[in-house]
Amino acid sequence: MNEDLMGHADLRGRGVLITGGGSGIGAALVEGFAAHGAKVSFIDIADEPSTALADRLSAINDHPVQYIRADLRDTDAIKHAVDDAAASLGSLSVLVNNAAWDDRRDLDDITEDYWDLSQAINLKQVFFTSQAAVPHMRLAGGGAIVNFSSIAWMLNMGGMPSYTTAKAGIVGLTKSLAGRLGPENIRVNAILPGMIVTERQKDLWLKDEDIAAMIGRQCLKRSLVAQDVVGPCLFLASSAAAAITAQTLVIDGGAI
Repeated sequence: MNEDLMGHADLRGRGVLITGGGSGIGAALVEGFAAHGAKVSFIDIADEPSTALADRLSAINDHPVQYIRADLRDTDAIKHAVDDAAASLGSLSVLVNNAAWDDRRDLDDITEDYWDLSQAINLKQVFFTSQAAVPHMRLAGGGAIVNFSSIAWMLNMGGMPSYTTAKAGIVGLTKSLAGRLGPENIRVNAILPGMIVTERQKDLWLKDEDIAAMIGRQCLKRSLVAQDVVGPCLFLASSAAAAITAQTLVIDGGAI
């Protein structure tokens, strides 16, 4: 773990649940919270990398890291997974809604079934995971929800209309939940990453010229990686951000 991220002592011993934690940004978040002494559970559907991650981090951190397999398209499965996490952790006071499906499909090729699937994975589950977590945060006396949106919806990107719609919707949902839950000492904020270069992105979408073009647009002239969003997420989840809610934090190297 990068020593620059070591801080936020109030996270030690707190129950943290992260969706989509088995790889990419999610795995970096799981590692970051675990390194800070938090009790961490994460939800995913990819068994092999998720089990390997949980085993590796459980061996080197203060608390075992729990992998929970659940399909976030299923609202009943969401509730069971959140309740399972809270029971295993002893309490739940931080939820990071990271899971997403950044599939590309052109306007002319989108069917109703595809649209509904994309919205279920990218937006619907964010609400229902938050809904399931809130009762546990009330029992804990408060908490923090960090939702992952994206700058994609701000860039007029034409090749992923369902995804960008969902990511814009997450910002609206964040502000609505913040208004509703603030009186109960539950803060809700959103992180909007820019082009985060992961192995999945390079395998599926990103070519060298795409990365170079974004670096050319950014103020910071380097590729952004998953670790770049860990510190900001830890901050928003911690008492250092105790007066911050209903806000969006862009992490894009100055691209917009």
